[in-house]
Amino acid sequence: MATSAYPLAALARTTDPKTMLRRFLGLDAVVTAGNGVAYAAASGPLGDFLGVDSGLLFGLGVGLLLYGLGVGVLAVRKSPPLVGVQAVVEGNAVWAALSVVALVAWLSPSTAGAVWIALQAATVGGFAAVQYAALRAVRAGR
Repeated sequence: MATSAYPLAALARTTDPKTMLRRFLGLDAVVTAGNGVAYAAASGPLGDFLGVDSGLLFGLGVGLLLYGLGVGVLAVRKSPPLVGVQAVVEGNAVWAALSVVALVAWLSPSTAGAVWIALQAATVGGFAAVQYAALRAVRAGR
């Protein structure tokens, strides 16, 4: 394993690239599906608190729940299909970028909402980064 991969291995608590990838996908699935459930189930109160339209939040919640379930399906596979993992990496990167664009150009959230959107973008961008690094390690090991 390359020296630059050690921090990634420490974070995943394994040196096996496939296990690393599956763990990062699994964490993403849990966080994403959890957010989706919260957004859909409490779209009214959360929308008020975050300063985001409850209908938009409900729709995002349903979408995130489905996306999280899909990521979970990849995470439980012994060898996740690399094309599916690449789609997750790209989807996460796009979500992070669009969150920032929406915050700057489209949404007018409360202060709590602005902080939440920025933190969410950073978290999802972080998932994309560690998943991409693990995906590269899997490909290098083939």
